[in-house]
Amino acid sequence: MHFWKYHGAGNDFILLDQREQTWLGRNDTERIAHLCDRHFGIGADGLILLCHHPEYDFEMVYFNADGREGSMCGNGGRCIVAFAHRRGIRKARYRFWAIDGLHDAELTPLRSPREFWVALLMRDVESIQPFGATSASEPAYVLDTGSPHYVQWVSQLDEREVFQEGRAVRYSAPFSASGINVNFVEPCSGGLRIRTYERGVEDETLACGTGVTAAALAWHARQGLAPGAYELPIMARGGELSVRFTALPQGGYTDIWLCGPAVEVFSGEMVLD
Repeated sequence: MHFWKYHGAGNDFILLDQREQTWLGRNDTERIAHLCDRHFGIGADGLILLCHHPEYDFEMVYFNADGREGSMCGNGGRCIVAFAHRRGIRKARYRFWAIDGLHDAELTPLRSPREFWVALLMRDVESIQPFGATSASEPAYVLDTGSPHYVQWVSQLDEREVFQEGRAVRYSAPFSASGINVNFVEPCSGGLRIRTYERGVEDETLACGTGVTAAALAWHARQGLAPGAYELPIMARGGELSVRFTALPQGGYTDIWLCGPAVEVFSGEMVLD
C-alpha cells in the first residue's frame, strides 16, 4: 500500500488514493488505528481517503486516530485538496464532498511543489450557544462547525493543562455520549492563540481546523460585533491559520473560509497484514 503523509499547521494525516484501488474500508477500524499509532504504525492524527465522486472533483472520507470515521476535519480537508492536486486533479478551485456535505476550496502553490496555501469553505453556522456553567472571567461557548466544539476563553494559555482540562470537559455529562472537541483560546495582538483537545485523537493536537473556525466565530459573538465581513488570524501550536467569515444581521455566519498551509511531508510503502 502506498501512502502519503501531510500536515496542516502540524495537524498530520495519512492520505491514500483510493480512486483506482481500495486499500481500506469504513469497517477497518483496528487497522486504521494501527496505522495512526505513532509507535507501531505510520503515526498521524487521522487518516483520509481520496475517493471518486460522480458529481464533484472527489470525495473525502476521514477517520480519527482511533480508527472510527469522524466528522468534518478542517485541516484534513485542506490537506486532501493539496493531495488531490499532487495526484493529478489540477485546478485552482475545487468542489468536493465530505461527511458534512459540499465544500469549495482554493489552492495557491507556495515555496516548493510540496507546499500550498489552501482556503477551505466551511459549512454555515446558524447559532452559538453560551455554556452557562463557566465563570464570568472564562466564558465558554458551544457550536458546530462541521464538528462539535467547546470554546473557552482563558488567560495564561501556555500554563493550561490542556490534556487534563480538555479531557474533563470532553467526558463530562453534557458531552460524554458523543464527545466534543475542547478549545482554550486567548486573545493576542491582532488575533487569537488557541490550544485544542481533540476527541478521537483523545489528546492535544498541534492544530484543529474546525476548532480554529469555532474560535473565530465565538470571538465575534463574545465581542458583540456588528454584522459584516471579518478576517481573523489565529495562532495554533503548529502554525498560523486565518478564518474569514460574514456575520449575518439575523444571527449566524456564512461564507466561512478556513485558510492555512498544507504540506506534503513524505510518502512510503507499507504492507497490510
